[in-house]
Amino acid sequence: MDPYIEACGLWGDFHHDLISEIKHALTRVAPEHYLVRAGERSYVVLVESEGQQSYPFLPDVSITAPRGRKKTSKKGGASLAEPVGEPEPVTMRAFVQEEHREAFVEIYEATPEQRLVTSIEVLSPSNKRHGTEGWELYQKKRQSILLGDVNFVEIDLLRGGQRMPMLDPWPDSPYSLLIARANSQICRVWQAHFRRPLPPLPVPLAKPDPDVPMNLQPMIDAIYERSRYQRSIDYGKPLNPPLAAGDIAWLQKRLGRRKRGQEKE
Repeated sequence: MDPYIEACGLWGDFHHDLISEIKHALTRVAPEHYLVRAGERSYVVLVESEGQQSYPFLPDVSITAPRGRKKTSKKGGASLAEPVGEPEPVTMRAFVQEEHREAFVEIYEATPEQRLVTSIEVLSPSNKRHGTEGWELYQKKRQSILLGDVNFVEIDLLRGGQRMPMLDPWPDSPYSLLIARANSQICRVWQAHFRRPLPPLPVPLAKPDPDVPMNLQPMIDAIYERSRYQRSIDYGKPLNPPLAAGDIAWLQKRLGRRKRGQEKE
């Protein structure tokens, strides 16, 4: 996983493609009596120069035009308006709303009822911004699934933002892959790091069917190659959160090898 995808404004494109890859991969391995579908939730936020805010817009800039003072003539007693210069421009924020769409994958039983069996989420930055609309909507869905009769797979490939609420501390790794089986709040969490390939995951289905494998690493490699992300990424840009000293040394070494390989070509 390239951490610069998150830092260089490519996450939306990457997220869209990864959801499609997951859907297609699970469709190939899921038994015939299952249906794999992609879903979507949307919400609107107010966009400001400092970032995205989900609270209602309340104008906090007022315009007051300077009033001309009236002057009374000593001789005639008539009131004459004093000349007024051009008023200074006032800076205001435009009311701009942006619609967010977040895709996910769901597996259903291929029955007339089409019962939901497994929900798969790839977290977006908006899901990890505490107190925002994206956070609140995702928490409601997450809690309802964890308390219900549905398997849950949560893929967090973002270094930034706030981790999801858990009773136990998260492992010390930049990424995490979580699986919670139906009717159980006990979760299995795989640690993941950009310095090594992501581990394959066993996606649970309805009992007694066995899990189906989902290998994320080939999907990510294919997306990176065909999208030519390396042409859009500035590897001299500092990351936020910043990398540890060991990770910076590893990254510089890896970039040096890539540069030497390009020069040989």
